[in-house]
Amino acid sequence: MSQPKLLLKKKNVLSRDKLFKYLCWGSALCLGVTLFAIVLFISKTGFLVFKDVSIKEFFLSSNWQPEQEHYGAAVFIIGTFCLTALALVIAAPVSVLMAVFLAEVAPQWLRNLLRPVFDLLVGIPSIVYGYLGATILVPFIREVTGTLVGDGFFAASLVLALMVLPTITRISDDAITAVPSQYKDGSYALGATKIQTIFKIILPVAKKGIMTAIILGMARAIGETMAVVMVIGNTPQFGFNLVTPTSVLTSNIVMQIINVQFDSTWNYALYMMAFILLFISLVLIFIIRKLEYKS
Repeated sequence: MSQPKLLLKKKNVLSRDKLFKYLCWGSALCLGVTLFAIVLFISKTGFLVFKDVSIKEFFLSSNWQPEQEHYGAAVFIIGTFCLTALALVIAAPVSVLMAVFLAEVAPQWLRNLLRPVFDLLVGIPSIVYGYLGATILVPFIREVTGTLVGDGFFAASLVLALMVLPTITRISDDAITAVPSQYKDGSYALGATKIQTIFKIILPVAKKGIMTAIILGMARAIGETMAVVMVIGNTPQFGFNLVTPTSVLTSNIVMQIINVQFDSTWNYALYMMAFILLFISLVLIFIIRKLEYKS
């Protein structure tokens, strides 16, 4: 190939590389601007509620009666954290144990079978879990407990636990599998049993990856909407006995947003709830990034 053709080819390659670089920068900039615009719009709209409602009433009052100009969101905020915590208390230990089983105990053929199954469970739409909870779980709880409805924290937490379990399991499985083999070999060489090696060596080494998995599961649980709406009861009251209909931020937003005018205090209060959810998600993402940085 002649020298001019080589120079032309090299110039074309450099042009394509430069174009690709600009496309990457443009995509990152577009994503950043979009995220900033979403946060700005939601926060700006949400904070308008404090023109008519005091911060103390919004965050500390449990009196949610928008028709009478009462906008106490404490029920939904506390309910969101309680529901998420209860779901994780159920899902996290089971998920970690299943991850240990997949990575360290199960034979290879069973791992090859179960891992795609968990990947499939991650992709199931949340409304499917909610429908199964509303048609199977809630009637079962109602029959066992003798309550009138069966909706509440218990049903919602079980549905959420089932939803986040595959996510936590697969990420924890990857974290445990990534533990260097020399750690395990050294443990066995010192006379440790398999159980001792798992709980004294493997899990401590993989704890950052497992914590990341749990936080990601928490992020999904705290922002889940449709599945929760179908089994929690959607009533603005505390449901600490677990079988009383209650409500959380996501369920209250989705049930009421279509019934309000945009330029109303009611709508601003719902936007403030959305901003709280967004803020919690950003905090969880920040924690995950810190864990990755420390690792």
